[in-house]
Amino acid sequence: MTTPDHAHVAACLRLARTRGIGPVSYHRLIRTHGSAQAALDMLSRGREAERVPPASDIAREMERTAAIGGRILVHGDPDYPPALAVVADAPPVLSVMGDTGLLRGRIVGVVGARNASAGGMRIAQSLATMLAAADVTVMSGLARGIDAAAHRGALPARRTVAAIAGGLDCPYPPEHARLHHEIAEQGALVTEAPPGTMPQARHFPRRNRLIAGISLGCVVIEAALRSGSLITARMALDYDRIVFAVPGSPLDPRCHGSNDLLRQGAVLTENERDILRELPSGPVPPPLFAPAPDPAPMAVEMAENMPSSPRMDAQGAHAAVRELLSFAPSSVDDLVRRCQFSTATVLAVLSEMEMSGLIDVLAGDMVVLSSAPPA
Repeated sequence: MTTPDHAHVAACLRLARTRGIGPVSYHRLIRTHGSAQAALDMLSRGREAERVPPASDIAREMERTAAIGGRILVHGDPDYPPALAVVADAPPVLSVMGDTGLLRGRIVGVVGARNASAGGMRIAQSLATMLAAADVTVMSGLARGIDAAAHRGALPARRTVAAIAGGLDCPYPPEHARLHHEIAEQGALVTEAPPGTMPQARHFPRRNRLIAGISLGCVVIEAALRSGSLITARMALDYDRIVFAVPGSPLDPRCHGSNDLLRQGAVLTENERDILRELPSGPVPPPLFAPAPDPAPMAVEMAENMPSSPRMDAQGAHAAVRELLSFAPSSVDDLVRRCQFSTATVLAVLSEMEMSGLIDVLAGDMVVLSSAPPA
């Protein structure tokens, strides 16, 4: 597997930054058109061309990332986290600062309460220290409380990764600016956001998804019943990861969520041995994919076979596809079989409908009518 060249990274980043294109639709477009550039060429010919960001914006983002010491990893890069790469909604693009090699090893997420108890923070720091000593990288979200304790426990061994909600150059919370810098120097920072992005509430689910997807397992320490830590644990379960939970007092509301995880079958965790016992012993195998060549033979072949009037073809296909859609999920393959149009045409229509807010694309290439009115 070779490192993607500059033009390929720029095309992937531009497609990923196109309004209305999420991870699932991004990967579908890549599979259909063979490369990011071919997908961009298709979108640029359609009615949604204005949603594609200018190439100059992408160049500025790449330059700014490099200027602050970061690196852009596109899906397919050999340094892209292998555990994350194989999930259906893997982020198309990551921005990383620090030791990218940490992303390829055995990683365990540690999450928990921001208003953690002193005992909970001691447990988090001790677990992280012992895991790092066993060559396991500790990943967390750089939040107050349990997250910060876990990072500090693994930092002396240079084995911690912080998933952040904002840009690489935007430490959050402000009091963790020094810890942010230390992790960038001695571990790694990873985000989906471009430089200059200040964290907002809507960004944190993506940060949680990174922790759940990159890690082989997720340890929960002091989580209330309605907390972001439990959301991360549920994401980990969705990704078929191991969920660990440290038991806590039934009198402490901060422990009700983590204790509930234990009732549901999470691995009871009192020390690092409980975690190491469940983890695979060897390195994480690389995913079975390679960066798409650019230009791609598939894209060339599709371009040669395009109908002479693609806009008229798409207009007819739009009505046919809309007639088949409902609020129950339909597979793309089923829509193609039931339409009289080519796969390329149906996918182009679905892409336009998604960017217009008319449909939602789910994992597994399933589509449904959007329940929310388009903006």
